[in-house]
Amino acid sequence: MRRRSVLVIGGLGAAAVATAILLAPAGERPGHFTPGAPAFPDLATRLPQAARVEIIRNAERSTMLRVGEGWVVEELALYPARVPKLRELLSGVSELRLVEERTSDPALHARLGVDDPTSPGSTATRLRVVDAQGGVILDVILGTRRTRPQAQVPDAVFLRREGEARSWLAEGRVVPDGDPNLWVDREIAMLAPDRLRRVEIQRTGEPPLVLERAGEVDAPLRVTTPAEAPGTAPAALEDVGRAFDLLTFTDVRPATALEGEALGEARFTYTDEVNITAWPRMLDGQLWLVLRADGGPEAQALHARWQGWAFRVGDWKEKALVPRLADLLP
Repeated sequence: MRRRSVLVIGGLGAAAVATAILLAPAGERPGHFTPGAPAFPDLATRLPQAARVEIIRNAERSTMLRVGEGWVVEELALYPARVPKLRELLSGVSELRLVEERTSDPALHARLGVDDPTSPGSTATRLRVVDAQGGVILDVILGTRRTRPQAQVPDAVFLRREGEARSWLAEGRVVPDGDPNLWVDREIAMLAPDRLRRVEIQRTGEPPLVLERAGEVDAPLRVTTPAEAPGTAPAALEDVGRAFDLLTFTDVRPATALEGEALGEARFTYTDEVNITAWPRMLDGQLWLVLRADGGPEAQALHARWQGWAFRVGDWKEKALVPRLADLLP
């Protein structure tokens, strides 16, 4: 089946779209339909006008908004959304094909996962797409999925168009995640530990601390300031070396909105002209980071992604990002 993803997430078109929910396929009526007919005719041609995508699954809610040529997640302070994932979802819905008519009895909808998604215990997911004027492009309840392990056998999903009692089994693959964290790229950085050459740490209320990796690439980090530092724990130094290795966030907010206790400043110097400055803060027992990268092209790309944002990371990262000398001792 030919993919139509180019049409799905395109620029806003000039033509207005109707405000009514998509009509059923021509000739479809109770007990009569054409097997293989699209569940949502002409959806692919209307999706370029999409301005808002809502996914509701019980207590979870994800809302993607079009901003300029991109998309952002409303629940995560308008952080950029994963456009390929959104494209895949909407393309998948536009390609769903009806294969079997199922129950019209509301009392049986929960068995297929197409009941009211806001009802307690529901496993249903509502997917709603509207245009910039609030006109509804798509409104569907997506239910239980059937994954087929056999080659050349398509997946299937139960669905019910919002406002209709009749439910369907449709062929196709759709993954409407309700968790907003799944709609953003949570990676902050992925810098291999052996690229780290030097760390300068100024922890609030503590004397300066400098760690360096001298000589070979695989040489261990060691404390060079203070000069007469006591013996350190190798594992603690390795944690500092891994500070920006596979670093991800669990929450995000605009940097200007970040409060809390400032823990200090740390500057990490990596190979290939990557220099990172971190300003950690502790807010309500949670560790947050504001970051800046400067240097070559790689650093500039990191800075473009970080600029203006504060990231919540695992609390255990505190001793890797702004350790005290005591944190590095055995």
